[in-house]
Amino acid sequence: MTREFTGWHMLALMLGGFGIIVTVNLTLAYNAVATFPGVETRSAYLASQQFEANRAAQDALGWDVAASLTGGTLTVAITDKDGNPVQAEVTRATFGRATHTGQDTVPAFTWNGQAMIAPVTAGDGYWNLRLELLAPDGTQFRRRFPLTAE
Repeated sequence: MTREFTGWHMLALMLGGFGIIVTVNLTLAYNAVATFPGVETRSAYLASQQFEANRAAQDALGWDVAASLTGGTLTVAITDKDGNPVQAEVTRATFGRATHTGQDTVPAFTWNGQAMIAPVTAGDGYWNLRLELLAPDGTQFRRRFPLTAE
């Protein structure tokens, strides 16, 4: 014997289905906001006023900067216009995930004569190295390097 499908059954079905959808959406929205690293700069207007001058100064250095992640070693190699290795002062370095700051670390770079190297702990996936350097002439160099660990 089958039971009759009534309006109450339909109401329960609709409330249950939409309840699940709303709950999932609220959970995902909360997690997206809770794990976002936050503001990159306090005043985007002031940062934009200095952007072109800072970029021109960095370009004038003529540096070729490359970052790589192999195993547990983070390598930053800098060469000048003539292809000679450059040893710059690291003023700030942050190595972490692109999506949240929970695994951010400060790599301890050492100079090996050709490049700066640092041991890091990196699981599989996408990582960022946010690097600020000081050139011998006092020019600040800033760059973000997306890296992949496998």
